[in-house]
Amino acid sequence: MEDKKKQAAEAALTYIEPNQIIGLGAGATIGHLVEFLKDLPALDTLRFTTSSYKTKIHLKQLGLHVLDISQISEIDLYFDSCDHYDLELNALKSGGGIHTLEKLLASMAKEFVLLVDESKLSSQITNTAIPLCIEILPIAENFVQQQLKRKYPEAKIQVRTGQRKDGAVITENGNMLLDVWFGAELPLEQLNHSIKSTPGVVEHSLFYHLVNKAFVAGENGVEVLPIFSHRPTKE
Repeated sequence: MEDKKKQAAEAALTYIEPNQIIGLGAGATIGHLVEFLKDLPALDTLRFTTSSYKTKIHLKQLGLHVLDISQISEIDLYFDSCDHYDLELNALKSGGGIHTLEKLLASMAKEFVLLVDESKLSSQITNTAIPLCIEILPIAENFVQQQLKRKYPEAKIQVRTGQRKDGAVITENGNMLLDVWFGAELPLEQLNHSIKSTPGVVEHSLFYHLVNKAFVAGENGVEVLPIFSHRPTKE
């Protein structure tokens, strides 16, 4: 498994050009990519930004030029992994609970490239052991939970709590996280709109039609998907 993550990360190097601003997400695959960056001949012309505190520390330890997200409004490429993806390259990114910042960088990017291994493929990304994670305003917790129970009565909803902290996880934005298990496959376009339009919701972890392409590592090497994309590449 780790070898496949390295394969996907190494394949991303061929996509990087001099003088670009590169956005990076979190996780083991991105960690491998950061290590591979050291060997790029044009490394001193690149600038980086990231949605992840851990990735930011990694980049700075290597002496790379790191920009704060607040300094920029557009980047050339955003590389990230995910918990699950489907054949239309919709992605579920719940584990780190930083999906609001990840979506911001994905939307800033001329191209959003997913780095994954083939085991992450799922035909039913809302019906897995990984929940949909929703960032919410703390004062809206009761209201949002009520609305979710009304819309999805079969769903299991749980406030995300810290492993080494008593109480709820608080995001970089000062908000709370709700984990939602639907236990069924739902229409993704409808789900995307329904959750996002609920007052008190800041953002959710379903990346619907945001990915331009994916580097998928498998037994036969790395495959680039798709030939097409729902999301147009920015000029």
